[in-house]
Amino acid sequence: MEQCFVCPRACGVPRPLSVPPGQGNGCCKMGRLPVLARAAAHFGEEPCISGSRGSGTVFFSGCSLSCVYCQNEEISQRYHGREVTVPRLREIFMELVAIGVHNINLVNPTHFAPAIAEALAQPLPVPVVYNCSGYESLPALRLLEGKIQIYLPDYKYALAEPARFYSRAADYPQAAALAIKEMFRQTGPYRLANDGLLQSGLLIRHLVLPENLPNTYRVIDWLTQNFQPGQVLFSLMGQYTPCGDLSKFPELQRTLTAAEYAQAEDYLLATGWEDGYLQEPEAAGCDAIPVFDLTGVV
Repeated sequence: MEQCFVCPRACGVPRPLSVPPGQGNGCCKMGRLPVLARAAAHFGEEPCISGSRGSGTVFFSGCSLSCVYCQNEEISQRYHGREVTVPRLREIFMELVAIGVHNINLVNPTHFAPAIAEALAQPLPVPVVYNCSGYESLPALRLLEGKIQIYLPDYKYALAEPARFYSRAADYPQAAALAIKEMFRQTGPYRLANDGLLQSGLLIRHLVLPENLPNTYRVIDWLTQNFQPGQVLFSLMGQYTPCGDLSKFPELQRTLTAAEYAQAEDYLLATGWEDGYLQEPEAAGCDAIPVFDLTGVV
């Protein structure tokens, strides 16, 4: 069995090819074969990803980060899903292409990066989106070079304390910063088609958390210090929705206030940054969370 160093956790534990979901040895609790919870057209991404025909989202189960507030905790932390082979994963991609989606959107793919690289050995006829937490290792990203056209990472934390408190990853700011720079190296500046759909490049997301505006300000500072207008897109998200067991985190037991988001928005706009999206608290709610019923997997 191979020791696993795929994500920045660097567990180094034997990770079998196949184990029952949730019973693996590492932080992700998974074997090396992908476990999926849903594969279907999805319309809840930014307009340049979802377009008019939807994004072909493939939701992977398990997670190497496991944030306490994860809205997909049913699959990320309760491991609901079904294991598939690499050839079957490739078939699922092609089945989504056949229904006309604009892209293939790999949601929470980090811990399955080697299997995904194998499934993408031959190019797909649509762009591939790597939709991740931002907590990535450089070796894993380099396995994917030339296979991913669009990187869609979070930059959750620029401060170590909330990263440690909410995701048990005090090294998140440094790891994600290095990973995002590697993503940009691979794709170069973002490129939109005439219809407004993203064809290649980097779209960085940041979810504003209640009572955590200092972290958001530092994220924005990092963005503007490391990228120039026209290089990357940035999505400032205000739709935080309380999910999972937050009994130890009273500050996260409510949605974001309009005033909190307005402060974050004002801070961003004061920098002059215009490339990207503002997603205000009105979008909060559980309605946007997909049903993880193995649609498209079996």
